[in-house]
Amino acid sequence: QVQLVESGGGLVQAGGSLRLSCAASGGTFSRYTMAWFRQAPGKEREFVARITSSGRTTSYPDSVKGRFTISRDNAKNTVYLQMNSLKPEDTAIYYCAAGIVAFEYPYWGQGTQVFVSS
Repeated sequence: QVQLVESGGGLVQAGGSLRLSCAASGGTFSRYTMAWFRQAPGKEREFVARITSSGRTTSYPDSVKGRFTISRDNAKNTVYLQMNSLKPEDTAIYYCAAGIVAFEYPYWGQGTQVFVSS
Protein backbone atom coordinates (compact mmCIF):
# COMPACT_ATOMS: atom_id res chain seq x y z
CA GLN A 1 0.00 0.00 0.00
CA VAL A 2 1.41 3.34 -1.08
CA GLN A 3 0.76 6.53 0.85
CA LEU A 4 1.13 9.87 -0.92
CA VAL A 5 1.37 13.30 0.69
CA GLU A 6 1.35 16.46 -1.40
CA SER A 7 2.73 19.82 -0.34
CA GLY A 8 3.70 23.15 -1.83
CA GLY A 9 0.34 24.60 -2.76
CA GLY A 10 -0.66 28.14 -1.97
CA LEU A 11 -1.66 31.51 -3.31
CA VAL A 12 0.29 33.04 -6.20
CA GLN A 13 -0.28 35.88 -8.64
CA ALA A 14 -0.83 35.21 -12.31
CA GLY A 15 2.52 34.76 -14.04
CA GLY A 16 4.11 33.38 -10.92
CA SER A 17 5.49 29.95 -10.11
CA LEU A 18 4.97 27.18 -7.60
CA ARG A 19 6.58 23.81 -7.07
CA LEU A 20 4.46 21.00 -5.73
CA SER A 21 5.96 17.95 -4.06
CA CYS A 22 4.53 14.52 -3.43
CA ALA A 23 6.26 12.27 -0.95
CA ALA A 24 5.58 8.55 -1.20
CA SER A 25 5.92 5.85 1.42
CA GLY A 26 4.90 2.24 1.92
CA GLY A 27 5.91 0.91 -1.46
CA THR A 28 8.76 0.62 -3.93
CA PHE A 29 8.57 4.10 -5.38
CA SER A 30 10.79 3.35 -8.34
CA ARG A 31 8.25 0.82 -9.66
CA TYR A 32 5.45 3.33 -10.02
CA THR A 33 4.40 5.65 -12.76
CA MET A 34 3.52 8.92 -11.06
CA ALA A 35 1.02 11.51 -12.17
CA TRP A 36 -0.54 14.80 -11.20
CA PHE A 37 -4.21 15.61 -11.64
CA ARG A 38 -6.24 18.63 -10.67
CA GLN A 39 -9.84 19.44 -9.97
CA ALA A 40 -11.33 22.90 -10.00
CA PRO A 41 -14.63 23.71 -8.28
CA GLY A 42 -17.55 22.44 -10.33
CA LYS A 43 -15.31 20.75 -12.87
CA GLU A 44 -14.19 17.21 -13.55
CA ARG A 45 -10.78 15.98 -12.53
CA GLU A 46 -8.18 16.77 -15.19
CA PHE A 47 -4.89 15.06 -16.03
CA VAL A 48 -1.92 17.41 -15.65
CA ALA A 49 1.29 15.42 -16.00
CA ARG A 50 2.75 11.92 -15.93
CA ILE A 51 6.22 10.50 -15.52
CA THR A 52 7.30 6.91 -15.98
CA SER A 53 8.99 4.89 -13.26
CA SER A 54 12.45 5.53 -14.71
CA GLY A 55 11.76 9.23 -15.23
CA ARG A 56 12.72 8.99 -18.89
CA THR A 57 9.27 9.73 -20.31
CA THR A 58 6.86 12.50 -19.41
CA SER A 59 3.57 13.64 -20.89
CA TYR A 60 1.30 16.66 -20.52
CA PRO A 61 -1.97 17.93 -21.91
CA ASP A 62 -1.86 20.98 -24.15
CA SER A 63 -3.30 23.14 -21.38
CA VAL A 64 -0.06 22.98 -19.37
CA LYS A 65 2.58 21.91 -21.91
CA GLY A 66 5.53 24.27 -21.88
CA ARG A 67 4.56 25.73 -18.50
CA PHE A 68 4.56 22.70 -16.18
CA THR A 69 7.35 20.18 -15.65
CA ILE A 70 7.07 16.90 -13.79
CA SER A 71 10.17 15.28 -12.34
CA ARG A 72 11.05 12.65 -9.78
CA ASP A 73 13.80 11.73 -7.38
CA ASN A 74 13.64 8.00 -6.78
CA ALA A 75 16.24 8.25 -4.03
CA LYS A 76 13.93 10.58 -2.11
CA ASN A 77 10.67 8.83 -3.06
CA THR A 78 9.35 12.16 -4.26
CA VAL A 79 7.74 13.49 -7.41
CA TYR A 80 7.59 17.19 -8.22
CA LEU A 81 5.48 19.48 -10.36
CA GLN A 82 7.13 22.74 -11.31
CA MET A 83 4.46 25.19 -12.43
CA ASN A 84 5.50 28.36 -14.23
CA SER A 85 3.56 31.17 -15.90
CA LEU A 86 0.55 30.32 -13.80
CA LYS A 87 -2.88 31.46 -14.91
CA PRO A 88 -6.09 31.94 -12.93
CA GLU A 89 -7.51 28.92 -14.71
CA ASP A 90 -4.82 26.79 -13.06
CA THR A 91 -6.61 27.30 -9.75
CA ALA A 92 -7.57 23.87 -8.44
CA ILE A 93 -6.79 21.19 -5.92
CA TYR A 94 -3.80 19.26 -7.22
CA TYR A 95 -3.56 15.56 -6.55
CA CYS A 96 -0.64 13.18 -6.81
CA ALA A 97 -1.34 9.63 -8.00
CA ALA A 98 0.65 6.41 -8.38
CA GLY A 99 0.17 3.23 -10.36
CA ILE A 100 1.93 0.34 -12.03
CA VAL A 101 -0.55 -0.68 -14.72
CA ALA A 102 -0.57 1.84 -17.55
CA PHE A 103 -2.96 4.71 -16.94
CA GLU A 104 -4.40 3.16 -13.80
CA TYR A 105 -3.81 4.97 -10.53
CA PRO A 106 -5.08 3.17 -7.46
CA TYR A 107 -3.15 5.35 -5.03
CA TRP A 108 -3.96 9.02 -4.42
CA GLY A 109 -2.87 11.76 -2.10
CA GLN A 110 -5.17 14.10 -0.22
CA GLY A 111 -4.49 17.05 -2.50
CA THR A 112 -2.98 20.49 -2.15
CA GLN A 113 -4.78 23.71 -3.04
CA VAL A 114 -3.37 26.09 -5.64
CA PHE A 115 -4.98 29.49 -6.08
CA VAL A 116 -3.83 31.84 -8.82
CA SER A 117 -5.04 35.40 -8.55
CA SER A 118 -5.47 37.67 -11.55
